[in-house]
Amino acid sequence: MRMLGVDPGSLTTGYGVIDELARGPAYVAAGTIRTGASGGRAERLHRLHRQLSAVIEAARPDLLSLERNFVAANVQSALRLGEARGVVLLAAAQYGLGLFEYAPAEVKLTVAGNGGAGKQQVAFFVRRALGLEESLALAVDATDALAMALCHFYRSRSGLGAAWAQGRARAGRAAGVAGSLRR
Repeated sequence: MRMLGVDPGSLTTGYGVIDELARGPAYVAAGTIRTGASGGRAERLHRLHRQLSAVIEAARPDLLSLERNFVAANVQSALRLGEARGVVLLAAAQYGLGLFEYAPAEVKLTVAGNGGAGKQQVAFFVRRALGLEESLALAVDATDALAMALCHFYRSRSGLGAAWAQGRARAGRAAGVAGSLRR
């Protein structure tokens, strides 16, 4: 099974693709879609749709994992994010992808073992889960998208994903790794 995680944004949208293998998740691709600041909102959303469609056509995922709506302090930011999410939902429907939505804290808990994990902690556990080299430069949005895909991977495995991820996080903390990332 191939999973596409998407971290939507009005100017930058991250995507991450993983495969489900018997031995665990495997990295396929990740990147960002930048719609730019030029043009109106409708034009930027159209660019997002075209570029996300190209990613879907190239990667051929079976499903899409997306961050669930959340309450933002800035109403305008929340509206812009909602517009980008709408484009992602449209693309998922157009390509017949299974759609799974997860709250941000749920993604962090599943991937890093801590629902309040910071970006560095999440990035560490994404790299660790996928066996990625530390030198591989991934944008924050792409890392967040990979975390979305990993969240679904773990959650779909007989409901044991959260417990498995928490066990990995405890092992990392015991080794002193996760604790150093909280600074």
